[in-house]
This record gives sequence, structure tokens and C-alpha cells, in this order.
Amino acid sequence: MKVEQIYTGCLAQGAYYIESNGEAAIIDPLREVKPYLEKAEKDNATIKYVLETHFHADFVSGHVDLAKASGATIVFGPNAKTTYDAYIAKDGEEFKLGDVTIRVLHTPGHTMESTTYLLLDENGKDYALFSGDTLFIGDVGRPDLAAKSDLTQDQLAGHLYDSLRNKIVTLADDIIVYPAHGAGSACGKNMSKETSDTLGNQKNTNYALRADMTKEEFIKEVTDGLTPPPSYFPLNVKMNKEGYDNFDSVLEQGLQALTPEAFEAAANETGALVLDTRKPETFAAGFIPNAVNIGIDGNFAPWVGTLIPDIKQQILLVTDEGREEEVVTRLARVGYDYTIGYLKGGVDAWKQAGKEVDTINSISAEEFANDFEQDNTIKVVDVRKPGEFQAEHVETAQSAPLDYLNEHLAELPKEEIMYLHCAGGYRSMIAASILKARGYEYVVNVEGGFKAIAETSIPKTAFVCPSTLK
Repeated sequence: MKVEQIYTGCLAQGAYYIESNGEAAIIDPLREVKPYLEKAEKDNATIKYVLETHFHADFVSGHVDLAKASGATIVFGPNAKTTYDAYIAKDGEEFKLGDVTIRVLHTPGHTMESTTYLLLDENGKDYALFSGDTLFIGDVGRPDLAAKSDLTQDQLAGHLYDSLRNKIVTLADDIIVYPAHGAGSACGKNMSKETSDTLGNQKNTNYALRADMTKEEFIKEVTDGLTPPPSYFPLNVKMNKEGYDNFDSVLEQGLQALTPEAFEAAANETGALVLDTRKPETFAAGFIPNAVNIGIDGNFAPWVGTLIPDIKQQILLVTDEGREEEVVTRLARVGYDYTIGYLKGGVDAWKQAGKEVDTINSISAEEFANDFEQDNTIKVVDVRKPGEFQAEHVETAQSAPLDYLNEHLAELPKEEIMYLHCAGGYRSMIAASILKARGYEYVVNVEGGFKAIAETSIPKTAFVCPSTLK
């Protein structure tokens, strides 16, 4: 028996490959399915099942393409309804995979079709639990994402409490827990950076599994402090339920290399968003006017999903040379399938063609401190999350979280210099590019963000531990 976790850090997502005696199962695969096919081929194995723990909201699963490519059966737990061929399993049903067995445990709560898969080894001993978004390391799935559910989040949380107590806690302590997500995912609140653990350790350390916790206490703790999910979540659920375009076709369309003239014509004719995925400092030094910067080396997919509300928005790419396929792939993972090409030769080719280039003034924290010392009435805009701002901020700063920047536009002056910062510089450049594209000419980005600002003499509020904030 072979069990392999395939963890994708930029999505904080875990897919799983299980192989026994020539047969394989894949749990919660990513959109691009070639790596799973190659693993099975290397093992001389046939992919027999594609097991889905639920309809994912934060990424588009590769289940449909993988089933077509391998002939595998797609399996969901009870309550799932799809428009493509899938086997809807019963609670407690078992599937043979070579010499091992996979048992279905219906665990509603995160969503009503949420299911965990219990792996029994060759001797019939419980070995591992693939817990999806039901149980994370240090946390549990949020109960407010069930698309079009007629249940409230409190009712879903109640179902989750029952699932954990009746189906999970009763299992042996030495079972390995393999969740669908780790720290950084929006599918929970306080996930650990660890991506697996023993169930016994989780019983001892995970707040949601406390033996003395009542259902009412559980509901309160699990629902407390939930922030609104990104707007693309229900759109990804829809794709996972109803299917999607073949990934290879999406890739082929997105990897059309366009000359500066063709790129400009496509932008003008289609109204496509120009998405520049280079590093913030590289972007600031020269970019195509009206381009939005979301760097591929940061928290790329979640910010794309948060800031581009329409997953059918056509997108034109400016990337670092050689990273075009990576960018198209990572967009497709979260349902953005309408990339229509990229700028061949990048901004250098654009400049050589005599096209207009814009810039953003980006200064060090020390320069910012000097400007502030000369005039402490300058406009300072903090684009970090509310909790970060409340914990500590520049005394005169205005909070305008990047997630909700559109809601703050009326408060931001177009004719006044604005100094933007976040925690480290990634989010503030995104904000600066959005504001620039909307006619805010006098934006200044503070490099290094609040981390660097905190080292200067600029007056700051007293630090408040984020764990004390509600």
C-alpha cells in the first residue's frame, strides 16, 4: 500500500494518491490531472476511483477530466447531485482498492454532502482518515459555505458537531488524519501549518474536539469571527457540480503568444483585464497602463478570486518569461478559464514597440518616515485586514482593507498624494495598481509595509494582541 499527500502550498490544499496491488484512487485532485496519471503509470496501476470529499468552493477539482482520461469512477458521498456521471455512495459503503478497503463516512456540516474516507489496510485495520473539510489539523471546516442550502450556518454547525462526535472521535487514536487544507485556506479559521497528524493528538489539541464541549458551545466557537467568503466560492461550487471545459483547452487558449500590437488590439476589442503577475517592485518600475498587479509569488489565487468577481472575465497576461503556463494553470485551478493570451516578450517588447508605460512611485519606509516628519497630515492608507489594523497601526492611518477597497473609493482623494502600505508590500502594490487604473494618479507605495514602518520613528498605536480582538 502506498499513500502520498500531494500538497499545493499556494492553495493550502492536499490531494491524495492511494495505490495497492495495481489499483489507485485519487482524493480531491487539482485541476491539472497529468501528475496523477503519471504517478499511476509509474506504478503500473489503474486509477479506479476519484473520490471527492465534497463540492469544493475554493478550487476547481480535476475529477471530471481525470475520470475521462483514466476511466475511473467519480465517487461522492450522500446528498451529492451532479450533472455528469458520478457514483453517489451510501454511508458506510466500502470500496475495494487492491488489497485495501476504503469506507465512506458521511460527515455533514461543512456542507451536507461532506464525506470523509476511512482507509483500512491489508489486514482490515483502520489506517488513515481523509477528512476533507470536516476536520483540519487544529480546526474544523466553516459551516457557512453550503451553496443554496436551506439550513442556517448554526444548523450546519450542529450537524458538524454530530458528525465529529459520532463518526470521527469514536475512531482509534493512532489513525492518521489527512485533511483537504492547511494554514492559509479560507475554508477554516485557525488551521495549523502541519498537514497531517494522528487523530489522538487532535483529540487532545483541537479545540473543536474537546470532550466536554456542548453542542451550543461548539456552534458558538465555530461560527464566531467568520469573515465573508470570497465571491468566487459559489462559482467554483457550481463548476464542481456541473463540470467545466477541458483543462488542456483552457491551457491552449491561455498560452497564445501575442505581439504588443495584437495584445493591445485584444485589450481594446474584448475589454479584457490586463493582469500583471510580476513582482511588486518590478511592476512599479514600468507596466502597461490600467494593468492590475497580483504577483504570482504571493497569495495569488485567493486574491484573484477576491478581486476579480466574474470568473468568466477575459484576461490578458503579463508574466515573467517562462512562467506563462504556471499562471494560466493557477488561474484555472480557481475557475478562471478565460485567459486569452499573454504578451510575448513582456514589458520590454511593449517598450520596444513604442507603447506607453506607466509607473508607481515606490519608496522605502525611511523615506516615508522623512515625509511624515515634515508633514504629519499626509494621507496614509493601510490596506491590511481589519484585525491587523486594530492590532497596531500608524496613528493617523485610514483603514481601507484590500478585500473591500471598492467600498472605500469615495473616501480616497484623487487629487492628494496617498501613501499606501500593507504588512510587507504585496497587497499595497495590488491596491496601488487598482487605484491607478481608476484614475488615482498620486499613489505612493511604501516598500516593506508595516513591518518596515514599525522600525521607524513614525507614531504608532499601542500593540494589542490579535488573539484578544473579537
